[in-house]
Formats: sequence, C-alpha cells, structure tokens
Amino acid sequence: MNIRPSFSPSLPPPVPARRHLLRVLLGAAALQAPFAALAGFNFFTSEYTATRDELQAQIAKRFPVAERYAELFMVGLRDPQLGLDAATNRATITAALTIASPLLAASPVQGVVAVSSALKYDAATRALRLDQPKAERLELQGVEGRDAERLQRVGAVVAQELLQGQVLRSFTADELTVGRKTYEIGDITVLDNGIKVQLK
Repeated sequence: MNIRPSFSPSLPPPVPARRHLLRVLLGAAALQAPFAALAGFNFFTSEYTATRDELQAQIAKRFPVAERYAELFMVGLRDPQLGLDAATNRATITAALTIASPLLAASPVQGVVAVSSALKYDAATRALRLDQPKAERLELQGVEGRDAERLQRVGAVVAQELLQGQVLRSFTADELTVGRKTYEIGDITVLDNGIKVQLK
C-alpha cells in the first residue's frame, strides 16, 4: 500500500508552492507600482481625486489676472482662495479685486469678489476648467451710492470674464495612459475637500 505524505495546514507550503506564491506576489507588486506613483489616481476604481490644497496651489500660479473694460476701467484679481461646495457641485473663487480708472477720484478702488462656477472638462487641452462663473458677492471699499453700484457691475462682469475657462487641473497624456489604454475624463463630482473625476 502506498501512503502519500500529507501536509498539516499549520506547516509552511512545500518549496515549489512557496516559489509560485512569491512570483504571484511580486507580479502583483509590479503591477501596482505605476498606479502608486500617480498620486490621486485609482485605476482600479476608475477615479481620480484632487484635494483642495492641490487645486489651490495650481490656481494660485495663474494669478494675478487683469482685464480692461470699456477702455475706461482696469479690473484685476489677485490672491485667489478656492472653495468647494458638494451640495451644489460647484467651486467658488474668492479673490481680492482692484478697479482703476482715470474717472475715479480715489483710484484704485479695492474690494473682494466671490464667484461660483460649474466645472467642465476640455478634452482638447486635457484640462478641468471653470464653466459659466457667476459673481455671487462683491464688496468695495471707499465708494458709495451710484458710483458703488456702477463699479460693482463693472467688477462683476470682468471677474466672470476673467474666470471663465480658468484651469483648475490639467492632465498629461502620460498620466492618463496605462499600458495600451488611454483614459478620458468623465463625470465630475465636487467633494467638500476635493474634486473627483471619472476615468473612462
């Protein structure tokens, strides 16, 4: 009678089995290495998440910005602060505002503007951008009455124009390519402390 040796579950697997297990684990680690190197990307769940701090650092690089209005006013924005509202799926940029004009007795006028915006993905430039921003609040210092109302309208219009299409995050082709697959950006979800996009 031939009796086959048995292995107790408490004992380590035989050498060939251990070698096979080691190869599997090393292969899995090698597979995950490219994903781990790309912070914010999760190709297993097909998502990318950017934190508010990351987005704040990116948008701060694109300021200050300025634009002339009706050849009479120069409106500038600086020191942007990014806010995120998960309830409305919108982002908010609050910035210091300056309006200068030869028509103003006290020029430039200083203030603060808060602009909320939807978000969209521009596939041609691989960029996540502000879309259809709307001035929600604008406060000016040192002006009152009709002058204040006029300057508030000017400031709101120009602030919206300056922020339309502003880039929050741009992607490289390498970031969106894994193996032979190149991902596209799908649905955009605003979180309380970040923005999540679908990879498809």
